Amino acid sequence: MSDIRAENISVAYDKQTVIDNLSLKLADKQITTIIGANGSGKSTLLKALTRIQALKSGQIYIDGQAIAHLPTKAVAQKIALLPQVLEATEGISVYELVSYGRFPHQKYLGSLSDADRSKIHWAMEATKVTQFANADVDSLSGGQRQRVWIAMALAQDTDTIFLDEPTTYLDMNHQLEILELLKTLNSKSQKTIIMVLHDLNLSARFSDQLIAMKNGAIKYYGCVSDIMTDAVLRDIFQIKAEIIEDPIHKCPILLTYQLI
Repeated sequence: MSDIRAENISVAYDKQTVIDNLSLKLADKQITTIIGANGSGKSTLLKALTRIQALKSGQIYIDGQAIAHLPTKAVAQKIALLPQVLEATEGISVYELVSYGRFPHQKYLGSLSDADRSKIHWAMEATKVTQFANADVDSLSGGQRQRVWIAMALAQDTDTIFLDEPTTYLDMNHQLEILELLKTLNSKSQKTIIMVLHDLNLSARFSDQLIAMKNGAIKYYGCVSDIMTDAVLRDIFQIKAEIIEDPIHKCPILLTYQLI
């Protein structure tokens, strides 16, 4: 179980306020996707919720504790984050990278316990990267590398995983691989998933809840069918949208759109 909420948070870059007086409670054990136009504050909100971006005011709470007052290791034991830009050390093996996820739980730097190895093995099995254990991360395809990074986050053994645009630069089949994996982690391992996505149809298909942002504020927050509407997309993206029901997955999809 994971209780994460923001109370009246504001975030500023230099002297420009990007998010102002925002409050939010994330749904536990569900997949929540943040959508919005470029510059709407999606990634900034994700960074604020994970303590990567400092707050100008307000508080983020995890299980009733202010995240700002928790030791770094304690935060890393509760939430994992995959940022948008991921770079592995040159020459590092898949197993080594995944093992870094155990750092928050280690008493001695570089010393893996049997429990650590068990979590690493489970994470690699869950993400289907065990066969690449001894391979260099750099030698893998984009989709395979993304699975390795998710394995590292899984090895961290947190209830909640944040991902900033996890499908960026991936082709269509690898996008589906990653999102199907996240859906499985949510349904089978009860992981709470919070991510930023640009693709509205993928967001609708793989999410339980959508957060729609505009000008640094949350304009809409609710189930997919309530957010994927012409009225909401008109407000958030300034488009006229044609929404239909996906005949296979029974969720709303954006068939076509045009500028207002």
